[in-house]
This record gives sequence, C-alpha cells and structure tokens, in this order.
Amino acid sequence: MSGAPIRVVAAAIGGEQGRILIAQRRHGTHQGGLWEFPGGKLEAGESRQEGLHRELAEEIGIEVEASRPLIRVHHDYGDRRVELDVHRVSRFAGRPIGREGQPLAWIHPDQMDPTRFPAADRPVIRALQLPERLLITGADPTQPSAFLAQLARALASGIRLVQLRAPQLDAAAYARLAELAYRLCEAHGARLLLNADPRLAGELPCHGLHLNAARLRTLAARRDPADFRVDLRPDLWLGASCHDALELALTERLGLDYALLSPVRPTASHPGAPTLGWSRFAALIEPIGRPVYALGGLAETDLPAAWDAGAQGIAAIGAFWPEADS
Repeated sequence: MSGAPIRVVAAAIGGEQGRILIAQRRHGTHQGGLWEFPGGKLEAGESRQEGLHRELAEEIGIEVEASRPLIRVHHDYGDRRVELDVHRVSRFAGRPIGREGQPLAWIHPDQMDPTRFPAADRPVIRALQLPERLLITGADPTQPSAFLAQLARALASGIRLVQLRAPQLDAAAYARLAELAYRLCEAHGARLLLNADPRLAGELPCHGLHLNAARLRTLAARRDPADFRVDLRPDLWLGASCHDALELALTERLGLDYALLSPVRPTASHPGAPTLGWSRFAALIEPIGRPVYALGGLAETDLPAAWDAGAQGIAAIGAFWPEADS
C-alpha cells in the first residue's frame, strides 16, 4: 500500500508480578475486538515521548513517570501501514481506567495469546517475554563441573536467558552438557538456548535454538526455508547471530523470534575488526521489527545506550560469565 505509515505510540505498562496492562479495541473499528497495548496515533509535530504521555493520560488516565524504548515495529495490514513505537512504562501515577469504555486487563506476557492481538503487536509480546540480558556461555566446557558451577553463579545473579555455546565439543559431549545445563536453568526459572545443529534441538531438553550466522544462511537458502521447524517443538524460541543487513533480513524470512547483532564495539577475540557503533546498529535494526540484542564489547552499564538504539538488551560472554573459582 502506498502512502505514509500511520505513526502510533503504545505502552507496555508494568504491574505487580510481571503483569502488563492491555486494552480491548472497540468492536467495529480496525482490528476491533482484539487486545492491544494502550496508546494511539501521534499528532503532527509531536515527539514520541509527548505522544506517549498525552495518549496514556487521555486513554487510561495515568501520568507516566518512568519509561524507556522497548521495540519499534513496521507492519503492513494491506489497507494501511503502521509504525508502532512501543515503550516500557515502569512507573506511573494514577489508577488505569478505560476512559473510552474499553475493557482493561492485567496479564503476564507468558500468558498472552498472540492470535488475540493485532499482527503488529505480536513482536511486542516476544520482546516482553525476552529478558534484557542474554548470557553466552564462556570458559572451558570440557571441564563440566567447573563450567556448571560458573553457570550456576550466573543464574544466581539473575541471568534468565542462556545460550549454550560450546563449539569445541562433539555432539555427544554437547548433549551431556546441555542436559545438565537445562536442569540448572529450570531450577532458576531461566531458559536455555542451544547453539548447535538444529536437529539436536528436536532431541535434547531446551527452551530454544540459536543459529550461528553460517547455519542461518544455510537454512535460508533452502527452497522452503521454514521446513527446519517441522521437527521442532512449536514453543521453542528461535534466534540467530547476525552481522549485517542481509543476515538480519534472513531472520525475518525464517520468522525467527529474536536476533543478535554484532560487533557494536571492539572485542578482545576480534581485535581490529570493523565495528558498528550505536548509530549504525540502530539503523540496521530499524526495519526488522523483532527483538535484537546488541553484542560485542559491551557491559551491563551499556543497557541504557542499547535501549536508546532500539535494542532488546545486551548479549555477552565476559560481562555476564563469572570468573572461575581460584
């Protein structure tokens, strides 16, 4: 469809026990009857922050006190295009009410049914389900006891998403380590992503599959690139490592849930390699419309900069992997 997209600002408003406020669209309107995140159209000359504050005051009667960017989604419904800019509201004043008669509900992101939301809101649900920190395992996985002790300390510190990366292990050793790592993650309420051959994700206990860039390109080159999902559980999270616009576009083609984009800054493992910087990172993820983690030379203190650039958060080894016991 031609013409400029409709610019919409919306809020993922946090409440008790991790629940998020949603509102039901009026019947007879576009996408009527579906649930959405409160917000509305930006007015001419209005900034996103100004629109967010105005819309939430008008629509549900609250005053925003603290918020940050969450995700931006571009979606074409056929009869209209929207640019949905969603912010995570962590503090507000007032009691939310449907000032236009719309029903409101508080629901945890893990309980949200994407089919009951407009299509543009579905990546927002995944962004709410994914944590802001993603640990990529480090150290030496050929020493399982020490490796698992470090993983346990990372989980105890609050890590809730782990990518098990161990390219030096053969398939059998990786499988044994994955089973033990899965038990640890389950005990801490965390999710485990396997960075391995997709076939292993159909055989091993896990919560998701992470594709390196080579596997991403191989799967996307198939005649039916989504056929690798046939042997996977439908509830698995699927993501990939990316380094440029082409690889990011492949994550859309495969319908993946998230991506990693790197390197944002120089890293010890790749000295002298070209880096993206935050401005290039932001430009590359702008059209993607799915959660993207920033990776490469980053620390937890870089989270605000990552959010400002549109990132889901930060993925890292060194920043989140504890040092070995002496």
